[in-house]
Amino acid sequence: MALNLSTTGLQANYSQIPSAFEFYDSRFLNITGPAPKLEVLLENNDFPFAHEASVFIPSTDELFMTSNIFTDPATNQSTIKISKVSLSANPVTSEVINSTIPLANGGVNHGNGILFCGQGTLNESGGLFQMSIESPYESEQLVSGFYGREFNSLNDVVVHSDGSMWFTDPIYGSKQGIRPSPQLPNQVYRYDPVTGNVRVVADGFGRPNGISFSPDEKTLYITDTAYTAGDGTTDPTKPSTIYAFDLTTSHGETFLTNRRVFAMADTGVPDGIKTDMNGNVYAGCGDGINVWSPGGVLLGKILIKNGAANFSFGRNGQMFIMNENKLWTAQLSSLVKGALLKI
Repeated sequence: MALNLSTTGLQANYSQIPSAFEFYDSRFLNITGPAPKLEVLLENNDFPFAHEASVFIPSTDELFMTSNIFTDPATNQSTIKISKVSLSANPVTSEVINSTIPLANGGVNHGNGILFCGQGTLNESGGLFQMSIESPYESEQLVSGFYGREFNSLNDVVVHSDGSMWFTDPIYGSKQGIRPSPQLPNQVYRYDPVTGNVRVVADGFGRPNGISFSPDEKTLYITDTAYTAGDGTTDPTKPSTIYAFDLTTSHGETFLTNRRVFAMADTGVPDGIKTDMNGNVYAGCGDGINVWSPGGVLLGKILIKNGAANFSFGRNGQMFIMNENKLWTAQLSSLVKGALLKI
């Protein structure tokens, strides 16, 4: 049940809050501030340009995102396009960039560029790719498989402060007909770019999807979106769940321990997931952005019709939300800072 602000004694001070911001706990007011805003930044009905990644580049005030899979009318082939949005332009502009990453999906800031998940195709192996944020947007494949076995279809990735790269690998690609039959289980991996070591760090998922560290990097959150099979069907008895793990060290190596349910999305699945500097957990779900406290309590939602697959934080409480044919921006309290960029 949503929180009735009139019963909290705060309604008079927060009368400007739009109905798109749904409250379940008074602590959500610390996140929204007294006058949050939600508006469409860009719209493109030619293809679902705003689906995944949502990587904000502070140095250039640009936002990179990947589209959903669509049939390119020029080639009649299933494709995914990477778009670059220039946020400082007035009005905001968007362009499709030329990328050699095979069916890119999730991505994260890394070094002077972006670390992308390439799902691969029927003829190309996927993996992790480092891409330049400047034309001609050259990319380099860092890892393509697990010791001779190709990954299924990498979905999302996050980078630890020690330089290691953690990523999810569900079998969505084969279910969607863009990848061969799976060669590995639905698993989560850790890749060390210094040694080249790649390890399985978590299994037992239906479809591992979003991945994010807590701001102190002591906890790793991983979403399981098996509710959505990938072939167009859904099963309400399958997980639409966020799991939390502790990062522990044994024999000089990092392990994930103490797996537990952190939260479950009530509408759709928790896809992309990120945290803020206060440890609150945000996920793109079937009804928009859902926000939980560090203790797993649903604080509130940013309601968006048809939901959101992913999102990112900009500066001073600004959020960019992927909604397929629409890119939304939400202005939260200026005190809210995403844990990835800390701005």
